[in-house]
Amino acid sequence: MTRTETLRVQRYLREKFGNEDFVVKERRPSDGTAEVMLGDEFIGVVYRDEDEGEVSFAFHMTILDMDLPPTS
Repeated sequence: MTRTETLRVQRYLREKFGNEDFVVKERRPSDGTAEVMLGDEFIGVVYRDEDEGEVSFAFHMTILDMDLPPTS
């Protein structure tokens, strides 16, 4: 992902979730992905996909069972 793309995705996440703590970081060397941080916590990866000239971005977030709150 380019720097421009990471900034655009970061802005989208901040606006969509109403949270300025989202940070999207480029990976070096660039492999078409970027890390997504919420504050200082790594929460997922954004993948860039290009198919027939159309570009899309997929956000993947893994949630560990031990991180979930207990059931009530």
